[in-house]
Amino acid sequence: MPSPQEFILTLACRDTKGIVHNVSGLLYQAGCNIIDSQQFGDVQGEDATGLFFMRVHFEAPPQLADVATLDRLFGHVREQFGMDARITAVASKPRVLLMVSQHGHCLNDLLFRWKSGQLPVDIPAIVSNHTTFASLAESYGIAFHHLPLAGGSSAETKRAQEQKVEALIDAQNIDLVVLARYMQILSGEFCEKLRGRAINIHHSFLPSFKGAKPYYQAHARGVKLIGATAHYVTPDLDEGPIIEQDVARVDHSLSAEAMTAVGRDVESVVLARAVRWHVERRVLMNGHKAVVFR
Repeated sequence: MPSPQEFILTLACRDTKGIVHNVSGLLYQAGCNIIDSQQFGDVQGEDATGLFFMRVHFEAPPQLADVATLDRLFGHVREQFGMDARITAVASKPRVLLMVSQHGHCLNDLLFRWKSGQLPVDIPAIVSNHTTFASLAESYGIAFHHLPLAGGSSAETKRAQEQKVEALIDAQNIDLVVLARYMQILSGEFCEKLRGRAINIHHSFLPSFKGAKPYYQAHARGVKLIGATAHYVTPDLDEGPIIEQDVARVDHSLSAEAMTAVGRDVESVVLARAVRWHVERRVLMNGHKAVVFR
């Protein structure tokens, strides 16, 4: 169990001299112990944003072991450098809503990792537009919300269903939404509400193999490398900031079914990594990209 005196500081600001010195110096003067620190300045290349990013895992003395107190302590440095800075307690568990359709490999993997203590989150609810995994949710003691797209898949119908999900997010104080193979295109309004706190997973064949059974399409073309991408959800379909990717080699000896199984394994692992890094505050947004302190 993490100590109640452990905290994570994440920050982003314009890259300039003295940031690390001031941050570490302030923590030292306050009697804090830095356990781990990582930083990155995006200052090279034509697409550089000129921003500086930092993640500090530290232990605070008992009299300062409170987020509000530490936030006030950090106020001057935040203003001095114009930082977007956040302090969170390591012991606090983000509340995660899982959404799924009819492919349950990612859902099952996340639930196992959560139940076995590998994923430090609380999962109060699962949402699906189908009833396929109601019994799985029940076996883990998690509330299952069946929210079908009643009356078809028109924009109005989808938005009405999304508003029910939004109400659930608000009622349950959800910090992160994970689309564990939730096979519906989200509206722009929903994506904006969830900006920076919704993660999606998809195979890495896009845009080559779209639609149903992409692994079967890949098999028919003799693909030798398959993979998966986990990214933040944005109104631009499957183009949000990438958090994690991985690949697996395949060859002619695999059937389409075997290739699909390999792909689903990669999807599960990639999504689990992305969710873990997010809840451990290792991911910072950098425009259309993401900085990941692994």
